[in-house]
Amino acid sequence: MRVCSLASCGSAASFGAGVFWEVTIPKFTGDSNGPGPARPRPPRNRLGAVETRTISTDDGEGHLELNSFRPAVGSTPAGSPPKPGIVVVHGTMINAGLYRPFARNISRMLGRPVHCYNRRGRAGSSPQPADYSTAMEIADLAAVMRETGSRDVVAHSYGGFVALQAARTLPIRRMVTYDAAVSLSGNLTHRWRPELERSVAAGQLDDAWAHLVQGIEVGGPVAKLPLGVLRMLSILSARTNMGAEMRKLLPTAVAEMRAVLDADAELADFAAVTTPVLMLSGSWSPEYFTETGRQLASAVPSIEFAVLPGQLHESPLRPGIRLPRAVARFLLAGEGTLRPLPMPRRRLKLRR
Repeated sequence: MRVCSLASCGSAASFGAGVFWEVTIPKFTGDSNGPGPARPRPPRNRLGAVETRTISTDDGEGHLELNSFRPAVGSTPAGSPPKPGIVVVHGTMINAGLYRPFARNISRMLGRPVHCYNRRGRAGSSPQPADYSTAMEIADLAAVMRETGSRDVVAHSYGGFVALQAARTLPIRRMVTYDAAVSLSGNLTHRWRPELERSVAAGQLDDAWAHLVQGIEVGGPVAKLPLGVLRMLSILSARTNMGAEMRKLLPTAVAEMRAVLDADAELADFAAVTTPVLMLSGSWSPEYFTETGRQLASAVPSIEFAVLPGQLHESPLRPGIRLPRAVARFLLAGEGTLRPLPMPRRRLKLRR
């Protein structure tokens, strides 16, 4: 067990994803045809194209869309065995596509495949079933790990809740969570707003979003605004592609938040976790994420905790290298060194 800041923690270096009008969303293009032709760049820094496929769930009732990043051909020594993969588990009200820059950087630094799958209820995966449960999420994660040959897990927000529950039973080698949404001794109960569920059922999605933001407070100062102002922001945000997508996913958020509260646990319930876990929180994330990490790291020998300076709750969705580097360093486990990332291309401006 270690509780530390990032500066002193050698191994370290959403509920939801945040408020969608604050998140900067880059545009992505995917290619499901596998790695493209080699380019004249250093092979250690290249990745092939994103591979997209679907896998069946173990209950036989659904499928999961999977986006994979693999080191490009020629980036590893000839004849070397394939390295085990890493699975990324996303938060609520978003999809796996938003984690592509994050996953790409981890894959580049470690030279390992990274797999981001869409949990049920979004994108190309099956709908969220009426009998949704945490057990289903754990089984789906196990299926993804098995199908991809992965041994490590990286998880964000609600994904962190799923991953930590899975660590109590699944054979995971190493795990990193960021702002894991875990309820300990009822500490998140007061964040549940019954108005959220009622508003979703009535189709009043702007009201639902306002109650959600005020309850879980992942939007920083925005969460302190009056409900009427939040409703107006929701209306404005719905005009964007990202805002419209998140509104569609509000019903899934209700079931997922209920799952967190239903799984309310005591510290002793995590004593069975032997997987080395690094729990991270951002210095600008809501304090309850930090407090949860500190408590678990103080009680469970296999869990470490660190705060990343200058990071928001939605940092896995934003450009930046500090968070993926901390993740990659922990997963490296002292075996070798991180690979350098390529320098960003700069366009030369010619004077007339």
